[in-house]
Amino acid sequence: METEKIYQKIGKDVIYNKALGALLGVAYGDSYGMPTSLWNPGMIKKNFPEGINELLPAPKGHVIHDGMAAGQVTDDTQQTLLLADQFIEEGKFTKEGTAKRLLEWARTLNAFETLILGPSSLRALKMIDEGADIESTGKMGDTNGAAMKITPVGIVNPGDYDAVVRDVAEVCTPTHNTNIAIAGSSAIACAVSAGMAGKDIDGITEAFFYGAEKGMNLGNQWYGASVIKKGEWALNLIKSGKREEEIWQDLYDYIGAGVAMPESAATALALVVMYHGNPLKTAYAAANMGGDCDTIGAIAGGIGGAYSGSRIFPENIVNQLSDVNNLDFKNYAFRLTEKMFNHKME
Repeated sequence: METEKIYQKIGKDVIYNKALGALLGVAYGDSYGMPTSLWNPGMIKKNFPEGINELLPAPKGHVIHDGMAAGQVTDDTQQTLLLADQFIEEGKFTKEGTAKRLLEWARTLNAFETLILGPSSLRALKMIDEGADIESTGKMGDTNGAAMKITPVGIVNPGDYDAVVRDVAEVCTPTHNTNIAIAGSSAIACAVSAGMAGKDIDGITEAFFYGAEKGMNLGNQWYGASVIKKGEWALNLIKSGKREEEIWQDLYDYIGAGVAMPESAATALALVVMYHGNPLKTAYAAANMGGDCDTIGAIAGGIGGAYSGSRIFPENIVNQLSDVNNLDFKNYAFRLTEKMFNHKME
């Protein structure tokens, strides 16, 4: 079924609700995990004995987020909205458009002189800034920076997983043009796509593995753990019957919660399944588990938000995220939805 027919079958109101849910899920998971990002479980327990139970400001002296306010988003959400902007303005995703927007954003934030960028994005964007061909700049990019921003690709391709994978490969080319990164990003975007199409949790899981398998055939062949094997292992771990915090620790110890794509993609999937697609709960888990908390929270939140829809988010949370960041998420979702329904007519 062609994508535009899927739009009509699902309906504009549902698409809007789920698109808003996905964007809010990214922002909520990102900002919820911001205070503890790059901390290990011991550091979190020492500084927050009762855990992170709400949106909080960054602890004083945080290595990256020092000075950030409660509810403030990081580069995960910022780059997600860059991709949303690209689709709203162009009706498609292109490697050229992605490279241009990322580079402009990095320059505006003086990102080359700070720690805001991950290793793959930093290396690639520096090369692009120096005039390198974007076909070559992402040939070693294998980190979760590709997945943290990929939710809009899933939003605009509900239920069309092959279209998702094609768009993911395009978006990944400038900074993360490896089979590892494309596999993980395709897995996440396909899971978002499944949520947008109204699939159940089993359907989201199937879409994740479909995207991972297809994505592994694309991009520069690179080394790294299997997104598929990590994902399967992570799903087995959450079935152990252990207490919640013990499962978090097992995911952290065995699957990993760092910037490596297979780790973060698999752990994000496990949280979505463990909490039945509730993005409020996946954000809570990611923030208290340790590791790359904001990115895993953002990735899981995008999937959970698409699955659950926007109404799961309390209005005070939506207002806080919007006010603190001066971002109109409802307007973003509206413009994405309108573009999805109208772009074929332009």
